[in-house]
Amino acid sequence: MGSMKAVENVAENERAAAEREARELKKRVGENLARLRRQRGLSLEKLASLSGVSRAMLGQIEAGESTPTIALLWKIARGLDVRFADLLGDEESAEIEILPVSRAKILRSADGGFESRALFPFDRKRRAEFYELRIRGGHVEHAVAHPEGTYENLIVHSGRLRLTVGDREPIELRAGDAVYFRADVPHIYENPTSRDTLMYLVMTYAEPRL
Repeated sequence: MGSMKAVENVAENERAAAEREARELKKRVGENLARLRRQRGLSLEKLASLSGVSRAMLGQIEAGESTPTIALLWKIARGLDVRFADLLGDEESAEIEILPVSRAKILRSADGGFESRALFPFDRKRRAEFYELRIRGGHVEHAVAHPEGTYENLIVHSGRLRLTVGDREPIELRAGDAVYFRADVPHIYENPTSRDTLMYLVMTYAEPRL
């Protein structure tokens, strides 16, 4: 009985930590969006035009009233001409920094079928980003074109991936396979199986965005 209670307490603590991190991330994204938009002298209407995200949604994100999905953040980053990470935080990197899984910064697609976990500290000088990606069975994730000169280097850890880059034929990847491609065109991640696919992604930019 006592062990069951202990397990319940651990699960409750983990849920509370995840909710706290989600609230902090939502607040941080809103603050960063407002700051970057002002730095570029953009109104909400102008940014809506550049990003394809509605003025109302941008306002909700800035106010910390809405949790943005991965797809929305990519569109906003593209409209602002900044790195994806610039919207997630501006923490200074230390020489050694531990990134506990309990404090992971995880973003999800609208239906929860695609998850992205940042595996690097945020700073304004970084030209490479490192992510863990998880795709549920049968999910299809459409990624917008990233800034010009952006490359993605993906390795499939487990499961399978069907990758479509631009108008090219789909590429089939299995566990252990890696692919490197120019990501400044629309691309599609698809899990053609019923099991989750786990991947790791290194993204590099042509030049510092800030």
